[in-house]
Amino acid sequence: MAFSFTAVNGIGILTIPAFTRTGLVKHAFTTRHRGFSRAPYASLNMALHVGDDQQAVIWNRRQVCAALGLDSSALVAAQQVHGEGVAVIKDFDRGRGAVDYAETIPAADALITNCPGLPLSLYYADCVPLMILDPLVPAIGLVHAGWKGTALQIGAKTVKMMEREFGSRPEDCLVGIGPSIGPCCYEVGEQVLREIKSSYVGWRELVKEQPGERWMLDLRLANRISLLESGVLPRNIHESDYCTSCRTDLFFSHRAEGGRTGRMAALIMLEDGDGKSGFNSQG
Repeated sequence: MAFSFTAVNGIGILTIPAFTRTGLVKHAFTTRHRGFSRAPYASLNMALHVGDDQQAVIWNRRQVCAALGLDSSALVAAQQVHGEGVAVIKDFDRGRGAVDYAETIPAADALITNCPGLPLSLYYADCVPLMILDPLVPAIGLVHAGWKGTALQIGAKTVKMMEREFGSRPEDCLVGIGPSIGPCCYEVGEQVLREIKSSYVGWRELVKEQPGERWMLDLRLANRISLLESGVLPRNIHESDYCTSCRTDLFFSHRAEGGRTGRMAALIMLEDGDGKSGFNSQG
C-alpha cells in the first residue's frame, strides 16, 4: 500500500508505510475535517495565506502537531510561489511561518534539511505534494508542485539539491507522491500544454486531448517521470491514487471549489536520534 489512511486523536491523516518502516521520520498528509475553521475553509485548513482567520489556522496546526508529536511553534513553511526555488533549512530557520505567513521562507516551493527535530510543512489543494526521504544520510525534502512547478521539474531539482547539499544519492531516496488533482479532473489549455511540451520529451503520455483545444493533464505521472529521470528507483516511488477534486469529502480542492477553500498540509520531520539506519532503500 503506497499510502495508508488512519485517524490519530480523531484526525484523519495519510502516511506512507515505507517511510514509517524506516523509523526515521514523523510525517503526515492532512485531510479537511476536525478543525476550527469556518466555511469556506471548513474545517481543518492548515494554511495562513488563503484568507482564513489566523487564530483558527494556528489552532488547527497545534491540534495536528500535538496528535503527531510535533512542535507546532517549530514548523517551517515556504512562501509557495509556483516556482522552482529549493531552500536548505537550518536550525536557525525553526518556526519561520509557524504563526505568520510574512515570516515564511521566501521564493521557495521546496524545503530540504538534514537537521533532526525540524518539522517542514507545505500546503496544498490540488497541487502535487512530494515527500522525499533519504534514509541513509539521513535527510528529507518537501515539494509543492503545481503545473508550473511540474513543468519546471521542481521534484527532480529538489533531489539534485539534496545530492549537492547532503550527499544524498537519488537511488537511495524514497519519494511519496501525495493526494492531488488527477487526470480525470485536471483540464488545461494551450499555455499549460506548451510549457509541459517544452519540459517533457514524452509529453503525449501525460495528456489526453479534449474538444475545443483542451487537454486532461496527469500531473502525478509527470512528476513520477521527472523523478525517475533524476535517478530515483521505480520501487522507491510511492503514489497516492486519491484525486482531490473527486474527493472533496476528504480534501480541499481549489479547482472543484471555485478557488476559495482551505489547504491540506504535508508535514515531515527527521526524528532525533543517532542518524543511523539499517534500512536499505535498494533491497
